[in-house]
Amino acid sequence: MNWFSNIFIVWIVAPSLLAVIVYQLESFEPAHLPVNQFDRHSVFVPSRNPNVLRGAEKVFAGKLMGPEDMTYDSESRIIYTGCVDGWIKRLRLDDLSVEDWVNSAGRPLGLVLGPDKQLIVADADRGLLRVNQNGEMELLTNEAESLKFKMTNGVDVADDGVIYFTDASFKYGLKDFIWDMLEGRPNGRLLSYDPSTKQTKVLLNDLYYPNGVSLSHDQTFLVFCETQMSRCRKYVIEGEKKGTVEKFIEIGGIPDNIRYDKSEGVYWIGLASEVTFIWDLAQRYPFIRKISAIIQKYIGLPQMERNGGILAVDKDGKAVAHYFDSGLTLVTAGLKIGDHLYFCSLPRDHFLRLDVTRYPAVTAVA
Repeated sequence: MNWFSNIFIVWIVAPSLLAVIVYQLESFEPAHLPVNQFDRHSVFVPSRNPNVLRGAEKVFAGKLMGPEDMTYDSESRIIYTGCVDGWIKRLRLDDLSVEDWVNSAGRPLGLVLGPDKQLIVADADRGLLRVNQNGEMELLTNEAESLKFKMTNGVDVADDGVIYFTDASFKYGLKDFIWDMLEGRPNGRLLSYDPSTKQTKVLLNDLYYPNGVSLSHDQTFLVFCETQMSRCRKYVIEGEKKGTVEKFIEIGGIPDNIRYDKSEGVYWIGLASEVTFIWDLAQRYPFIRKISAIIQKYIGLPQMERNGGILAVDKDGKAVAHYFDSGLTLVTAGLKIGDHLYFCSLPRDHFLRLDVTRYPAVTAVA
């Protein structure tokens, strides 16, 4: 009995007591998320390809470090992407060559070519940047209402030159993004910048990690992804409802960048992962996020993402096709060029390219 008691104390009681003490002493206190806004049901997608890695090929292999977003110039057949080392690269589709074009000295995330072919860059560290075709870079804005950006993230530009973008968090920088997620407070903003007046406006406050931004087909509204809430919403910029927010789509995944494709009539949304059981519990219960924060602080959280991919959504906010794979994680952006769908994935040093005529999304069973 003595022997059993000693074992019980050493292996059960002592570690449990230590865990309780560490939990009580930890000052990090996550907030309650608006769980009443969560949709427990996964969105039904009528067409799916769940085996992307079987058909996809690697392009630009070994020449990209964590590509996060992409934008395409159809005239020159050049893709622009930003990497973790600060390089904005130009990728030529004609010969699959890669050019280290310009270094932002930060972390370029969202990218878009403006009407004048100047590249607009949402740099997480530096703010909103503009790069002309000679590679000359200028800072457009890095604060709004006397509050500096901490994580400039997604960006799009209207035909009239007005730039719409997100600051995912005014509290945490990109290197500490996990703490923003674990804290669960609405630290993000949706903003606009008008180059003609050089005025930065806050359009929406109190957002939960706002990420990608895309103008609608008729530019009467924009769609932005709210990563922590697993949803995309509409912000109306023209008409009687100007300035209002509406539901666009609730996603059974964790959305990142979004890009409207005029030729296909769909939005391509990068999904870092599906919403796993653990992710769902953590969003609903702050104490689980606090435990996760302690693990992150002392050990580091394990990778729990799975089934990353790209979701195609029509103009009315209805999912039409899903390209994903159980072995694909942290997909941040997607873009279709010709017959090929291109994937950005942060852990990779290349793009994935899938020929959708050979490996299409096929009709799914409801």
